[in-house]
Amino acid sequence: MLKTTPFHARTAPLMEGQNWRRWAGHVVASSYELLHDREYAAIRNSAALIDVSPLYKYLIQGRDAERLLDRILPRDMTKAKLNQVMYTPWCDSSGKVIDDGTVSRLDETVFRMTSADPNLRWFHQNAVGLDVSISDISDQMAALSLQGPLARDIVVAAGVDVSALKYFRLTQGAIRGIPVTVSRTGYTGDLGYEIWVTADQGVALWDALMDTGRAWGIVPSGILGLDVARIEAGLLMIEVDYVSAHHALIEDQKSTPYELNLGWTVSLDKGPFVGKKALVAEKQRGPAWQFVGIEVDWESLEALYAERGLPPKLPSVAWRVSVPLYSGGRQVGYATSGCWSPILKRYIALAHLETAFAEPGTPVKMEVTVEHRRRQADAKVVKTPFFDPPRKRA
Repeated sequence: MLKTTPFHARTAPLMEGQNWRRWAGHVVASSYELLHDREYAAIRNSAALIDVSPLYKYLIQGRDAERLLDRILPRDMTKAKLNQVMYTPWCDSSGKVIDDGTVSRLDETVFRMTSADPNLRWFHQNAVGLDVSISDISDQMAALSLQGPLARDIVVAAGVDVSALKYFRLTQGAIRGIPVTVSRTGYTGDLGYEIWVTADQGVALWDALMDTGRAWGIVPSGILGLDVARIEAGLLMIEVDYVSAHHALIEDQKSTPYELNLGWTVSLDKGPFVGKKALVAEKQRGPAWQFVGIEVDWESLEALYAERGLPPKLPSVAWRVSVPLYSGGRQVGYATSGCWSPILKRYIALAHLETAFAEPGTPVKMEVTVEHRRRQADAKVVKTPFFDPPRKRA
């Protein structure tokens, strides 16, 4: 049976078209309005409130908490400072990515970890012999993501001074007497905060933020608006842009951090960690694939439709399917998600390409379907993120 989040009493009445979707065993809003346009626009122009409670959340604490995390993660967790949040993937023994998420240092021996998939068993398997406690607190904690250029003003007005809070840092505070943890994080590539609260205080927190944010044009946003924003930000989605090593049916479905443009998260100079031997070898020989941005040439797309006497047809929502990419008549990769970017006015996609074709500026062709016929539009490789406003880190 599907579960509801702690904010369901407030989100359900807002659903104009009952456009629900599943996320980690929960029902969440795809969009509250019949179209997601205004919800996306709030992310980029004012502030959007997004229910992200279905994330799996784990509390890792004890004398060896840091040691466990340093063992299972490629990032050097000994460098994690108090109140710092670190984004990281984690791998199996072959260096293939299992999942990705964030680790927050709440105290010297206390960490909170988020993930897209359940990972409790994996963590316990790697904690043998360590003085550490691992608790699944997914149902005990609720989370709201407040994203957009006016997000800071709303959080400050609500009672938590985040005016000096740095990117990927967190602070404790209270909103109308409700104890909260506020982290300067998000999944939109914009200025934003994630607000963590105990589940029983979820409705009260929603009411407080919506009431405070009304003066700044706050808008509840669902997954469809978020999906466009995260593609513009070049952010990965598990089971869309990569397949978990625990779910893959064949080796070719698996990816390493280097193949996912996450090499910056791998600290090969630290002590042993799961997958290190394989990642050292890959670093020496170089990855076979690269995760890149693709920009479709508008004039080429327009010409393909013009041949059929049609105007260009653009996707109304972000797509999540495998789309072949070609060079010299040979398939050299595949796009995994894409959209028309309203703010950039470009047709963009995230893709896996063979390393030889992954250099920014490299011309490729992307398969498009025009009036039931498969055609190829001109495109080029570009750096991600596509959209990277200074306010995100400022």
